[in-house]
Amino acid sequence: MGQGNGVPAESGDTVQIGIAVDIPEPWGSLLTRRRLAAGDPNTVPAHVTLLGPTEIPVAVLPAVERHLARVAAAHLPFTLHLRGTGTFRPVTQVVFVAVAAGISECELLAAAINAAPQLRRELRFPYHPHVTVAQDVAPEALDKAYEDLADFSAMFEVECFTLFSHSGQTRWQPRRDFRLGG
Repeated sequence: MGQGNGVPAESGDTVQIGIAVDIPEPWGSLLTRRRLAAGDPNTVPAHVTLLGPTEIPVAVLPAVERHLARVAAAHLPFTLHLRGTGTFRPVTQVVFVAVAAGISECELLAAAINAAPQLRRELRFPYHPHVTVAQDVAPEALDKAYEDLADFSAMFEVECFTLFSHSGQTRWQPRRDFRLGG
């Protein structure tokens, strides 16, 4: 094990990574608390996923980080507007806060990130930027989250995205921020 960063040290080991836009305060903690209140055991802070959990060899992390730095440098900061709720039901039991503005920017970032050979993977569903606020909980809890956040609105500048890692023995840990526009 690497010291303190939760990443295995041996080159033959793998690590789970994910890439996301964090939701800043005061909205991030509010949406995270709302997810916990729904009974969702997922304690990941509120975020918009750009790359979902992906297992890679630890040895390719430096190449992945170089790729992410190039992606970040090639994309400018943008305004993200979260507004209202949506759901993926009945396909999956998810309620989310919708991205009202910044959709294209998130889609372009996600596509550029996924262009790295080490990160390409089959997606179960088309990419749809959102902030999950309830997942795989009782239908009543999904309905309540949907109704409680129907009037939610937040607007902020996205100036970076974050690489998270997870060794299987620790929680998701931020590994590095990548500033947009270099």
